[in-house]
Amino acid sequence: MNEMGSVRTHFADRARTYDRSSSWCTDDALGELILSTAAPQPGDAVLDVACGTGLVSRLFAGRVRRLVGVDITPEMAEQARDMLDELVIAPAEKLPFDDGTFDLVVCRQGIQFMTLPDAVREMVRVTRPGGRVVLTHLCAYGDDDRDDYFEILRLRNPARRHFFRPGDVEALLAGAGCDPVRSQQYVSVEDVDVWSDNGAIDEDARKAIRDRYGSASPAFRARHAVAEADGRITDHMLFVIASGTRV
Repeated sequence: MNEMGSVRTHFADRARTYDRSSSWCTDDALGELILSTAAPQPGDAVLDVACGTGLVSRLFAGRVRRLVGVDITPEMAEQARDMLDELVIAPAEKLPFDDGTFDLVVCRQGIQFMTLPDAVREMVRVTRPGGRVVLTHLCAYGDDDRDDYFEILRLRNPARRHFFRPGDVEALLAGAGCDPVRSQQYVSVEDVDVWSDNGAIDEDARKAIRDRYGSASPAFRARHAVAEADGRITDHMLFVIASGTRV
């Protein structure tokens, strides 16, 4: 199975329970930060890339002139259809839209599964000059926590292809032709047992995640403010919300 097929299978397995698979999925504060960063206008045409079940699309529904979602996994995307003006099943690396079609393009937690930098370049291509691309993604805090964190993320999402630190997402936007590029950070508090129960990995993988938290470096535990109580692990996970304006 190729990489795109692996991603599609992974999310087909997760589709039924995806919206309950982490705190950040339905975190209103994170959603409001994405919305305020994107600053949609009533006349905007908006594209939600890797729209999934529509959790981000829902933020823009009723606020803009046109809302389009694109995803490669029908089992996920069909759940978003009712809130979209159009749903397209297509890869982000080959968006089936003309140059400059959209005023605003958003993507949350999608680029980890895509061919980079191709997918981000496509997002910028379909954005009009002066329009905005907003990428939201989990990142390591820095070099001192990345080894433990990247392995934990890999165990939870075996289909994942990329891992990021602050600055990486911003660099993708700049490299694709955005200027200026700005970013903000947000910390999501996650119950690791809930977060790891995503419907696509087995109990051995979930145990490996818990074991990695147990053996993680002091730097990782400090950066993530890891806490353990009543047999449960809490992690403080960093999001970067990066916005770029197409030149």
